[in-house]
Amino acid sequence: MNIIANGKSFELADDTTLPNFLESIGRQVGLVVVERNKQALSPSEAEDVVLQDGDSLEIVKIVAGG
Repeated sequence: MNIIANGKSFELADDTTLPNFLESIGRQVGLVVVERNKQALSPSEAEDVVLQDGDSLEIVKIVAGG
């Protein structure tokens, strides 16, 4: 299947989960904000997502500061 993440195309195995995809690109649920098909996901929602062909993701790293 093919997805788009931050404007780049990725070919993934069927049944790839969002946490597995994030790990493959050096990211982790809870340390990033993920929008899937223009809908923001909470970390608990993101844990259960199985990606689908044609999904579009925007992934933003969380940065803390003060």
